[in-house]
Amino acid sequence: MLMTPADFTPLLAPQPSDDPLTFLFHRGRLLLRSADLALPATLAPPERVHPVGLWQGRYCQVAWTDDEALPDDAHDWHGLRALFGVKDDAFVALAGRAAQIAEWARTHRYCGVCGTPMTAVAGERACRCPACGFTAYPRISPAMMVLIRKGDAVLLARHGQSPYQRFTALAGFLEAGESAEEAVHREVMEEVGLKVHNLRYFGSQSWPFPHSLMIAFTAEYLEGDIRTDPAEIAEARWFGPDDEFPEIPPGVSIASELIGAYRPRQAGR
Repeated sequence: MLMTPADFTPLLAPQPSDDPLTFLFHRGRLLLRSADLALPATLAPPERVHPVGLWQGRYCQVAWTDDEALPDDAHDWHGLRALFGVKDDAFVALAGRAAQIAEWARTHRYCGVCGTPMTAVAGERACRCPACGFTAYPRISPAMMVLIRKGDAVLLARHGQSPYQRFTALAGFLEAGESAEEAVHREVMEEVGLKVHNLRYFGSQSWPFPHSLMIAFTAEYLEGDIRTDPAEIAEARWFGPDDEFPEIPPGVSIASELIGAYRPRQAGR
């Protein structure tokens, strides 16, 4: 599962470095050398460079560009999902952190209230408008995930809008004024028409697509029959010990961890 490496220290202020690791993004895609998928030595305008932290003692920074042009044929832009299972999880996790910082910086060059150019706030990951005082922090969008259990079976769903045909746990973004637990009950009713109880927190994960925080739970089935919302769910089913288990999300996601922890298994296995 993607997690911040234990040997990483976040930084809010730039540090002098002769050999920094620079994550350069264009609209969520990362510039890498084609031959070995390593970060290239990249020069970027100072006003577009932001500190990320120290990883294995090496300074990491992030920059972004509006120009999609490649420096040469030896480089290419890569979506972060394409790096799953190709680059190690620690690198992808840091790239995900850097991507969110870059997107925040790119989309907050100007004040959303009055249009004045924003300035960096010392000691914080924030930018502030010198004219009206509006302060903008990196956007984090909390989303709940829940694996519903009914006896020895679990409920998995295939989302209609997903490009993948995998089954996974139910998930959805929190609404304004709503707790994670309230979102679980609302989303379960909206997506599959069921009532649940006995919610238990499982874990959380930053998910940089583009700036989610996944908060995972288990819950016990209470009542109701599966009634899917066709705008959200293509199919939802109970999977028990005797059922052929479907393809689930890759191991980098908390969905894989959650489903794997409660996957129904036949006796003796």
